[in-house]
Parts: sequence; C-alpha cells; structure tokens
Amino acid sequence: MIRKILFLFCSILFSYSVQAQSFAWGIKGGLTTGYQKWENTPQGLLFKYHGALYIESLPAGNDFALFAQAGYHIKGSAIRNQQANLGSGGVLRLPSQEFVFRNVSVTLGAKQKFDFNDVSKAFYSFGLRGDYTLNTNLSDFRENGFSFFPADPFVRKFNYGAYIGGGLEFAFRDLVGAVVELSVSPDFSFQYQQPGGLQVTNPFNFQNLTLPERKIMNVALELSVGLRLLRIVEYVD
Repeated sequence: MIRKILFLFCSILFSYSVQAQSFAWGIKGGLTTGYQKWENTPQGLLFKYHGALYIESLPAGNDFALFAQAGYHIKGSAIRNQQANLGSGGVLRLPSQEFVFRNVSVTLGAKQKFDFNDVSKAFYSFGLRGDYTLNTNLSDFRENGFSFFPADPFVRKFNYGAYIGGGLEFAFRDLVGAVVELSVSPDFSFQYQQPGGLQVTNPFNFQNLTLPERKIMNVALELSVGLRLLRIVEYVD
C-alpha cells in the first residue's frame, strides 16, 4: 500500500515535469492530536506525530491552486485517570492506555492564498482524504486480558474524510521557503465498527459483560512545519 501511495505521488510530480508546468513541492510534519468517541463517550486525547510529502500547482497571482499529499499519520485516543471497581468493593486506578491506529493517507484538494507581507502568504485549504490502516496496538490489550477494549477484527482498513487547513508560507530565497500549517481531518466513515451483544469477561471481577455496539470515528488536529521548494517554468518567445 505504501508503494502505491508513493507511486501516485511520484506520478503527479512527473506529470507536472513532463507538461513543463510550475509547481511547488516539499515535506512537512509535526504533532498530531487524535480524538475519538466510544459509545458517545469522549476519550482522552492521543498525542503523536505525522509526516507527509506534498505537491501543488503554482497559478498566476493568488488564484486557487490544486494540491496532492501523501503521508503517515498516527491517530486514535487514550484513557487516563480511570478507575475500576473490584468485586471485593475496592477501587483500582487503571494505568493510562493509548489506542493507536497507524494510517497512511492520500489527500487531493484546493488552496487559496492571500498576501500577508513581502515575504509570506496566508492560505486556507480543503480537500478529500482517503486512509489505509497499516496496523494498530489493539492486540496488546487482548493479550493482557482486556477483552472489553476494541479488537483488530473490527478495524476498518479503508476510511475517508475531509481535510481543512490554514497557515502561512514563508520565502527564504526565490526557490526555497517554509510552511506552517494547522489542519483538522475528520473522518466520514468508521475507523472501528463492532456489533453489539458480544460476551466477554471482566478481568477485575471475572464477571461476564455484554458489550454494546461500538462505532468509532477519528478526528485529527495536526500542526505541521515543512520545507517548500519551487520549480518555476518561464516561457520565452
């Protein structure tokens, strides 16, 4: 799957080169804050990271640009400061747990720029995104007896959603610059979908539990910093 994503990105880059069009490209990455709800109950935030390659057209002035990007994103949620009631009437404070979904994403969209000052431009962008889940850490909880937590068989490999961002572009030299961007990526499909009625055993009091239906969507807030390189094509009569 990663090879296919890299092939798609390189194909777009090659297409711009063959058609002798100006474009910008680069690499960016930074902090990812993951958010999920389980049975309409908010989880704690998951703090991880992401990285991406991107390419975009360079139209005249500040007209809309088209962009494509492919990257690696760690999404999910966490449980913190939770307590479990033991059968003897005691209370056990649970350690913090992180639920990690490692995804690769491809995004296609549009970008609008505005003059900010002599060396930078502000922008906003939006697009559609497709994700493929490489793996998770959910099997770790099953091995430790937490059978009421999500399990890999109910993870959806392919998901889709939106991409909405905004930020600043800075020019260091004529063909070299940087970008700072804040984006949010809500899913439209369920990253995890488990039917209700499953019977499991509570590892703390060994009583049977009937699990409700569980549907989980990802929302990721990402702060990115990156390098921006330009390829300028000028036509001379």
